[in-house]
Amino acid sequence: MSGIKVLIVEDEPLIAKNIGMYLNNNDFEVSGIAYDSEEAFYQLKRQQPDFAILDINLESEKDGIEIAEYINQHHFIPFVYLTSYSDKETIERAKKTNPAGFIVKPFNEKTLYATIEIALSNHASASNRHVPALSSDKINKQLVAPLSDREFDVIRLMYEGKTNQQIAEALFIAINTLKKHINNAYFKLDVTSRTTAIARLRDHMLK
Repeated sequence: MSGIKVLIVEDEPLIAKNIGMYLNNNDFEVSGIAYDSEEAFYQLKRQQPDFAILDINLESEKDGIEIAEYINQHHFIPFVYLTSYSDKETIERAKKTNPAGFIVKPFNEKTLYATIEIALSNHASASNRHVPALSSDKINKQLVAPLSDREFDVIRLMYEGKTNQQIAEALFIAINTLKKHINNAYFKLDVTSRTTAIARLRDHMLK
């Protein structure tokens, strides 16, 4: 519940498995693995992730770019493309969907993590550009149970697009302690994921 939930859309099971392993090593949570577009749409509707990794070339009815278009229309989450090679026309199509990044196959754990880290930060900066900076007083006035100072510090860094590891390091706390603060904040905000928490925070600041 406290981790960043990532949907993996990849038609090669071994690559999908490796991505899942890399994510678990870095304290992310795999919300689902889809090997084709039909499963991807199902996973998006079943449980909205906080982030998506999309293979462009899928052996299915729709490709990763069409899935990205669906995400842009129905989900407010960042996504990156995963590709080994794409022609100019495909790249031009992909650029129009405003991806948060590209991961070129083959890749390693550090490349994947760095790409996601930058993507989350850039997406947060773009999304929060026209929203007032978070105020604990304003948010707490709208909650039944107010956030503690530490819980506010946690959600503020989350709001800025920081990963759990970055938040823990910034606040000098252990990951398990961080997860407790996140879960407490989610309970008080009446949300169940990072994406819904950030959306709720934006709503509170715009009221």
